[in-house]
Amino acid sequence: MRLPKITSLYGRIFAIFWFTMFLVILAVLALPHFDPRKPRNIPPPHYDRMLQIRDQVERTFASAPDLAQVLHNLEGWSRHGPDDNKLRLFITDLDGNVITTDRRPDFSYKALRNFVTSIDNPQEPQQKLYGKTMISGPLPIRLAKNDYFLYIGTRWSEPPHFLLQLFDHPFRLLLAVMLVSTPLLLWLAWALSQPARRLERAAQRVSQGVFEIDPELEKGTSEFRQAGASFNQMVTAVNLMITRQQRLLSDISHELRSPLTRLRMAQALAKRKLGDSTDLMRIDTEAQRLEQMIGKLLELSSVQVDSHLNREIQPLSSLFDALLADSQFEAEHMGKTLLLSAVPNRMINCHPQLLMSALENIVRNAIHYGKNQIQVSLDVDSDTLSIRVEDDGDGVPEDEFDSIFRPFYRVSTARDRHSGGAGLGLAIAENAVRQHNGMIRAARSELGGLLVEVTLPLQEEP
Repeated sequence: MRLPKITSLYGRIFAIFWFTMFLVILAVLALPHFDPRKPRNIPPPHYDRMLQIRDQVERTFASAPDLAQVLHNLEGWSRHGPDDNKLRLFITDLDGNVITTDRRPDFSYKALRNFVTSIDNPQEPQQKLYGKTMISGPLPIRLAKNDYFLYIGTRWSEPPHFLLQLFDHPFRLLLAVMLVSTPLLLWLAWALSQPARRLERAAQRVSQGVFEIDPELEKGTSEFRQAGASFNQMVTAVNLMITRQQRLLSDISHELRSPLTRLRMAQALAKRKLGDSTDLMRIDTEAQRLEQMIGKLLELSSVQVDSHLNREIQPLSSLFDALLADSQFEAEHMGKTLLLSAVPNRMINCHPQLLMSALENIVRNAIHYGKNQIQVSLDVDSDTLSIRVEDDGDGVPEDEFDSIFRPFYRVSTARDRHSGGAGLGLAIAENAVRQHNGMIRAARSELGGLLVEVTLPLQEEP
């Protein structure tokens, strides 16, 4: 197993995880040093104050004949001290035994005994918090011609409640550790998700037909850089393939149109010499169909690429009003009825010519195969446009609904048997709808014929 590198994804996860753990452990080890209930050195200002109190006690009781009198007077003096009425003074011998005249020692005396036993070196005074009493000492003091130790108890008026609660409740301490580590973990998740999101956005652009190289994909950890480089190579390969396809179709159309033009010229010369005949008319008809097929092939190829370069935000009315008006005129000319719904007042980001061509193919297909009535309805649900085109023609078998969008597919029923179409109109429409990140489906219409439904995403309303 190789050691992780910091430039790799799993190396960064490993490093950030252990860095977070180090900070958490460091915080856990450092917090007890701020706990006033643990013995620690006395701050210099407080130590100086203790020295002043000791000197004052020695001067006050310098003439006392014995220690009992000193203790009696010291208890009263400590309760009603001239400078601080919260002071309590305690005396121990050099062995650490507490000297007191109180037969029922209170909490302070019990705390003092505990504190005395925790002192390792009497030459280094310390302090420790017991409840609300801070005990400090020892300080050497001479009373009644003997040496003793002086301890001073003061009331702790500002306890660090937050820290004490953390130390007393492990669950709260764990919660605090989690809160401290959360920003680091959030930063880790954000740092790891950014390259993935860039790759996701690039994939979405490709799904919408935007084949562009994104240099930002080749940044980040080595795994994402490699994935980004491979993705850009794929986009480059797709662009190259599409370019070659376009060139091939262009060359094919040029090569096919040249002999086709010569064929039609020969047909025209033969018609001039021999006059009209059924065979010559058949040749002319098939030549026209071949020319239309070549034009449709080029149209189908053109909708597969570069549609993202000419996107515009347009109102639906500017796209469909004129088209639907022309379709209604065409239907009336053929003696059929075209029912139209109102065009919604919404905006769409699209390639105008491409989208209009798709809808035109669908509507004209319905007009051509419908017997008497065609219906076109446009509805908006949230930010989605639904276009339904129905006719009352012979329809399409249900097992062929998905197949009619394939290029050159010919329906087995009479609907397409004598139409002379190339089978490319719905294929062009399906390609255009997919380029706009939409969906198209076929179903049986309530009118008896074919229903073609198109759904397209609209521009979000402000």
